[in-house]
Amino acid sequence: MKKILSFVFALTTLFAMFGITSCDKDDEVTPGPLTLHFENRAGNSKLNFGQAYTNAAGESVTFSTFNYYVSNLKLKKADGTTYEVPNSYFLVKGDTPASQEITLQNVPGGDYVGVEFLLGVDSLKSASDISQRTGALDPAGDAQGMYWMWNSGYIFVKVEGTSPASTEAGNLFFYHIGGFGGYSSPTINNIKNISVASSMNEKASVSKDSHPEVHIYADVLEVFKTPNVLSVAEHSNVMFAPFSTSIANNYADMFSLDHIHND
Repeated sequence: MKKILSFVFALTTLFAMFGITSCDKDDEVTPGPLTLHFENRAGNSKLNFGQAYTNAAGESVTFSTFNYYVSNLKLKKADGTTYEVPNSYFLVKGDTPASQEITLQNVPGGDYVGVEFLLGVDSLKSASDISQRTGALDPAGDAQGMYWMWNSGYIFVKVEGTSPASTEAGNLFFYHIGGFGGYSSPTINNIKNISVASSMNEKASVSKDSHPEVHIYADVLEVFKTPNVLSVAEHSNVMFAPFSTSIANNYADMFSLDHIHND
């Protein structure tokens, strides 16, 4: 009888251990939400529209607009694999706080250490039929002001404001940067691949019981420096022009992953 009871106890313990292992494994693959919080900065401080800052050329600049497209998102796991977020096209607007928080649903469970995305809109989507460009890509809706009707293309990054150094009326300056490479012949291509990761080895742990938030900084002053110093006095108005590539090369490094919250 004792042998039978011992066998039953051992079997019960084995099943219990198996159950715990299965639950742990389920937690690793069970999808959950993850939020990307884009925080607009001006150097080491929060970007405030209407406040004066100094650019790399030593000019006073005050911003009124800072918008940019984030698309083709990929989340990089600690094991080196990536999760590609399907149909991911988002427009982050400096004057719309809700647009600065992008919550991704049904992200596979696991530990994530980095984020990759396109700064801009890829050529395939840019050239697709208008019926396939909805939401943040709808020129008649959310994309108003971020689409060149005369040039059939999206403005990837829009920076506007005023500066005493500007040669435009009202001391305005504006940089509308886009160009995906052209439909039938080569044109300007200002799409940038962005990759950010935590410098503190933090991990965003996604599970059914956890909703991590990844804080990504976007520094508008990087538009004016490295590798090219942008002077408002020399370039107060840049749109679809060769110099736009110099500005795009500048803003390619304006993003950084600052910190991660696991809730």
